[in-house]
Amino acid sequence: MEGLNLISTFAEFKEDKNIDRPTMMSILEDVFRSQLIKMYGSADNFDIIINIDKGDFEIWRNRDIVESVEDPNTQISLSDVSKIDDSYEIGEQYVEEFKLNSFGRRGILNLRQNLTSRIMDIEKANLYNAYKERVGDVIVGEVYQVWKKEVLVNDEEGKELILPKSEQIPSDFFRKGDTVKAIVKSVEMVNNNPVIILSRTDNKFLERLFEQEVPEIFDGLITIKKVVRMPGERAKVAVESYDERIDPVGACVGVKGSRIHGIVRELRNENIDVINWTSNTQLLVQRALNPAKISSVKVNEQDKTVFVYLKSSEVQFAIGKKGSNIDLAEKLIGMKIEVFRELEEDEEDVLLTEFTDEIEQWIIDELTKIGCDTAKSVLALSVAEICRRADLDEETVKEVQKILQSEFEE
Repeated sequence: MEGLNLISTFAEFKEDKNIDRPTMMSILEDVFRSQLIKMYGSADNFDIIINIDKGDFEIWRNRDIVESVEDPNTQISLSDVSKIDDSYEIGEQYVEEFKLNSFGRRGILNLRQNLTSRIMDIEKANLYNAYKERVGDVIVGEVYQVWKKEVLVNDEEGKELILPKSEQIPSDFFRKGDTVKAIVKSVEMVNNNPVIILSRTDNKFLERLFEQEVPEIFDGLITIKKVVRMPGERAKVAVESYDERIDPVGACVGVKGSRIHGIVRELRNENIDVINWTSNTQLLVQRALNPAKISSVKVNEQDKTVFVYLKSSEVQFAIGKKGSNIDLAEKLIGMKIEVFRELEEDEEDVLLTEFTDEIEQWIIDELTKIGCDTAKSVLALSVAEICRRADLDEETVKEVQKILQSEFEE
């Protein structure tokens, strides 16, 4: 039959889009039948034969032979049939091949457009369903395009995935052609188009990297209880072993850090603390605030608050750079941590409550919340650190430190 251009259209889609044979045959028949209905009002008397393997199709039209035609679509006159074959009689059925050019130029164009649209819809649905099942999985793709707010990534089949700027590690830098590893965070249909969002900042990404690098986690001998992150800066991973013979921390770190080094490199040198999980809150707090050495811990379960007491020299370690250590520790245990500085035996210091005449009470309250309940504890921290932790403006903090410093200069 004529129409190789139309045939090549669906043959090309079948090859490129990987659509199975029954689905392709169903689409083609439906597209042809819809066009016939549009032309004649009904397509019940048409037989459509599709041959996917040969890249061909046939359409046959069945009409009853009558003396006088009332419906040209389902009937044909004996006089017209006799011009072709005089062996037919009234009451018999006449079958003839319906040529592609019978659709007309506009009809053929509609066929091609409808076929393309239907197959594209199926491709979108297949992509959506395939990635919906892969949410939480790590994929490796190639950077195809880099924009200001996102990076377009192609998977191994050339499907387009999106890595938004908000899901990139701050120090990430990509160029076209780079290989990128990320987790499938979400899959949504937006305006009938599947949108697959990748992430490198999600906690699950770090968890999956550990599963890939540590066989004991993959095999279920070690469980990751919780992961908290400041992407690109610091992370804490609490692990637990179901086998007493296996040290979960040692297994995750590996000999001389062999296992964790690969993960750290992938996360742009993110500092990862691996700790032993425990249901004992006091012990978990001590491990979570490592490397700070805690003197004592008091837990208020009702208020979900933990009071940590430590020496002056340990405060900076407990808080960490930009407050990262204590922030992550709070997320890990799910409770608020308040740090209190212990005075040395011969150390002179003054409680902030002694400065209520010079410093407003609400400022003292904010400083106390971050463990700065004495003058020297406030002076021991930088202005930037206090501003971030206590949510105070720089001018206020400088004024407070000036007032406190004058106490010791006198």
